[in-house]
Amino acid sequence: MDLNLQQISKLLEVVFENAHEPMVVTDKEGNILLFNRSYREFLGIQENVIGKPVTEVIENTRMHIVGREGVPEIADIQQIKGQKMIAHRIPIMDEGQVIAVLGTVLFQDVKELASLAAMVGQLKDELTYYKKELRRRLGATYHFDQIVGYSQKMKELKKFSQKVAKSDSTVLITGESGTGKELFAHAIHAESKRKMGPFIRVNCAAIPDSLLESELFGYEEGAFTGAARRGKKGKFELADHGTILLDEIGDMPLPLQAKLLRVLQEKEVERVGAVRSTPIDVRVIASTNQDLPALIKDGKFRADLYYRLNVVSLEIPPLRERLEDLPELVSNLLQRLVESTGISVKSIDDEAWSVLRSYSWPGNVRELNNVLERALHLLEGDQLKKEHLWLPASVESRPSRPVQSLKETLERAEKEALLMAMQEAEGNKLEAAKLLKISKSSFYEKWEKHGLAT
Repeated sequence: MDLNLQQISKLLEVVFENAHEPMVVTDKEGNILLFNRSYREFLGIQENVIGKPVTEVIENTRMHIVGREGVPEIADIQQIKGQKMIAHRIPIMDEGQVIAVLGTVLFQDVKELASLAAMVGQLKDELTYYKKELRRRLGATYHFDQIVGYSQKMKELKKFSQKVAKSDSTVLITGESGTGKELFAHAIHAESKRKMGPFIRVNCAAIPDSLLESELFGYEEGAFTGAARRGKKGKFELADHGTILLDEIGDMPLPLQAKLLRVLQEKEVERVGAVRSTPIDVRVIASTNQDLPALIKDGKFRADLYYRLNVVSLEIPPLRERLEDLPELVSNLLQRLVESTGISVKSIDDEAWSVLRSYSWPGNVRELNNVLERALHLLEGDQLKKEHLWLPASVESRPSRPVQSLKETLERAEKEALLMAMQEAEGNKLEAAKLLKISKSSFYEKWEKHGLAT
């Protein structure tokens, strides 16, 4: 509906009077023209003050000065009744001349501003934390400076990998199980221009063949029985603008290899049940401990996919070929294990070092970590000795032990069995008891008997 001038004037008067913020309007000489209810309540004024000089009503005011000079004062601290408030004073201009001044109180007490600032600061801290947490969960965990290796082979490999990280080239990382292939994948992403993007890892050997396609490429609503109502993004879409690690690529089934090849060529994915493709911007890193050329000969891996993946190849040397890294590796691993187990080691005797250096380490760094962790649980003082190092019986380097009584031998074997079961069960005591085929209560009793209670 159309309002006449009188109705508009009345509306503005009602709005001004009922505004939440304390507000006052004066002429350019500083005489009060309007004074709203919020300001009257703030100052505790009952009588009519219209027409009075603002200096007689509001202490420490500068409304008349702004009226005279025509310069706005924003967020100025003004003290009224012993408390500091924050006020705006804005000249109202008409044809270049001041005709009035509007004053508002933004905060009736500076403490309110301090409280708000603290709240904003807390929100910023929380936002920073959640950003870091999201980056930690979706980003790379390891960097090149965390990869231990001072041998010539490792120095050259790390230097080359850092150069490769700067590009978007597809990388194929090969090496025996436990050599640290995933660490290099993390580090390459962390050093790349995609480091702020997601880092998505897919273990191609751990996901059933029937589910791997939907895991990698996603699916549309109704694509199959049990599909989510709105469909689901696959790992490639989740890795958009980031990096995807296809771990154990040698175990990917042949039919899926053809679809992966198309994704790498066309840079787009097609969800299961979809009628159109989705473009993606993803860097691919693949890793395997298998001999892919041999798999190609056996017809288990596509040659065209191998050449598409093998743009840049990194071969991680086994531990037995870089034993000069052993002292630094042991020190680094023990430091982490001390944090997780609470068991401290101050030194390692010469015989223990001899055992560590003479073993071939078929399980590489992962096996070294397991041997050290088991040794910590067998430790009785703060020095790691050769008798604490339990290595496979088939190796010649296994340390000799003095003959013990049958009772001592059985107790040691029982303790070792408990530790191995816990390791296999990833710390789940109930699962460990099932592996040992004993009751839960019996497991706890033996665990405590050997002083392993946590």
